Amino acid sequence: MSGPDPTHVFPMKSIRSLCFLRNIVVNPQIEIGDYTYYDDHQNPLDFEKNVLYLFDFIGDKLKIGKFCAIASQVKFIMNGANHNTGAFTTFPFGAFGGDWVSGLDNLSGGFKGDTVIGNDVWIGYNATIMPGIQIGDGAIIASHAIVSKDVPAYSIVGGNPAKLIRRRFDEEVIEILTSMKWWDWEIAKITENIPILTSSNVNDLKSLMKQH
Repeated sequence: MSGPDPTHVFPMKSIRSLCFLRNIVVNPQIEIGDYTYYDDHQNPLDFEKNVLYLFDFIGDKLKIGKFCAIASQVKFIMNGANHNTGAFTTFPFGAFGGDWVSGLDNLSGGFKGDTVIGNDVWIGYNATIMPGIQIGDGAIIASHAIVSKDVPAYSIVGGNPAKLIRRRFDEEVIEILTSMKWWDWEIAKITENIPILTSSNVNDLKSLMKQH
């Protein structure tokens, strides 16, 4: 039992607006899990244009887990965008070199770490993820949201700045899903259990957890 080939760029027959990202990203600072896709009717192969201010001399990474769904024009702002807000001016003099190189020591606005997107995360159209954000497994980011704070697993957030709308499930179900980590199963087992994973039957989920 198997699903689409994770090594294919375009996993859906005759559809060229959706691609598996792991097969097209070339920047070593971007890590993508299997089956995570990007949907863009203009050009899904140009995903890296949406990862902004990612510089090798800073060294931060964008890490996206498995089975994530990323809509068109989602943007990831990385640490290279951070200007020094504690200085008297935010202008990045040191970046221009020459006689302005003396500004390099005070150039950075701070390193907020890697941006990490969990597994089974859905990011809606034109959402923006700010530097160093951690988004938990199973979270949903609403369209046009500006995410400036970490997002707990299985939460729905939206707005500018993004705020919690609600948790997707109660604590018991979230604990089961977090422990189960179905995205790490062999693909044959995932395929076999798709009817349960795509349902909302808690009793079936609990039975599946006992088998795992």
